[in-house]
Amino acid sequence: MNENEIRAIFLEELGNVAPEMDLATLAPNADLREALDIDSMDFLNLATAVHHRLGVDIPELDYPKLVTLDSALRYLSGRLK
Repeated sequence: MNENEIRAIFLEELGNVAPEMDLATLAPNADLREALDIDSMDFLNLATAVHHRLGVDIPELDYPKLVTLDSALRYLSGRLK
């Protein structure tokens, strides 16, 4: 799976968690929780959905690696290799 496919899946699941937000305007280095006004339960739902879609185990200790779009894509790409 390439980075564009990972990005598309991550953004799709992010859109499911925050459907009212325009993800096209999301800065790659913005804190997702602040930029999208999502709470910890929304973030947990995002991590769970990404886990199911990509088959990547995301331990709770790694959640800080999913704070921004860029860091999430780096983390997920690394886990899929």
